[in-house]
Amino acid sequence: MSTNTIKSNDGQQQLQQTNINRSSYVHLFAGGIAGTFGAILTCPLEVIKTRYQSSKNAFSQGRNHLNLNSSTSNTTNHCTLSGARSPSIINSLRHIVKYEGFRGLFKGLIPNLIGVAPSRAIYFYAYANTKSFLVSELERETPLVHVTSAAVAGIAMSTCTNPLWFIKTRLQIDQGNIRAIDLIRNIYREHGISAFYKGISASYVGVSETIVHFVIYEQIKAQLQLLQTSQNRPLDDTGLYNFSSYLIAAACSKSFATTLCYPHEVVRTRLREEGTKYRTFMQTLKKVYYEETIAGLYRGLLTHLIRQIPNTAIMMATYELVIAFLQSNSIVPPPPTPVVVTTFQRKKVLVENVDLEANAVNEAEL
Repeated sequence: MSTNTIKSNDGQQQLQQTNINRSSYVHLFAGGIAGTFGAILTCPLEVIKTRYQSSKNAFSQGRNHLNLNSSTSNTTNHCTLSGARSPSIINSLRHIVKYEGFRGLFKGLIPNLIGVAPSRAIYFYAYANTKSFLVSELERETPLVHVTSAAVAGIAMSTCTNPLWFIKTRLQIDQGNIRAIDLIRNIYREHGISAFYKGISASYVGVSETIVHFVIYEQIKAQLQLLQTSQNRPLDDTGLYNFSSYLIAAACSKSFATTLCYPHEVVRTRLREEGTKYRTFMQTLKKVYYEETIAGLYRGLLTHLIRQIPNTAIMMATYELVIAFLQSNSIVPPPPTPVVVTTFQRKKVLVENVDLEANAVNEAEL
């Protein structure tokens, strides 16, 4: 083999590695932008959902607030939700504005914004790279690839960002004017660093929601791309048709996954309460079921769906369009060869450009 051929091969390998690194950073950027945009728009519904999930009746008359001098309870005057009926979403919004002002609708937004960009970036980055690795090894894209990629990404994201979501939950349950820094100091002083990882077991269980979501999402998207191909539409088009397609795929898949796996959300919120009777995931799940029946495990589901579906749809569509836009401007190189995607209907779809990489979201947790 000649020296020129060896140099040419080395140059191609270096270029390929540079393109992979550039693609990974673009997924970090696109994931962060998409997550931040969705979190700001849906914060008021997030506050209401968290209070519905709590074992304390956060919408009773009067104002509850964190008691920083107590290591056994995070509220003063409160009553449990057993037998209580949560107010409507509109009445909840009115209650918060009346007793806490307009700022009360955006409690926990700061840790949310601090956490949403890195959490989404971690998720998209882990999902994209895991999926690319598996596709290169298996030479095809199957539902098992989506499941494995989503699981790895969900666990990585939950492990890295749980302290931020823990703080956000505490702030949203509180109806006083507690500052985040005071809350952090008090929790660390009384319980240590491990307290910030309360509820992480429920977050790991919640990875199942992400898996269900992405398996369905990828299948719907593959069918939409098959339709686009038959209509001679470019797959990396950033127009209204592609945007609407991603919205539909994300909304349908997220609705089903959220409804199926929602109880872990309630369990996670209960575990993050201070000074409560909830200790482990299974113990909390059983206790809520026995004391509040199956309805207790689905508290706040409607609010969660109203918030999560548009949030997820906006985020997924934003992510896809950012990737497609950057690829169309040659910032991200397109894949050199098509990838065969195997759907549940035994059809094969040749996926190019944006579809070689992951389309991911989480749940994380928001």
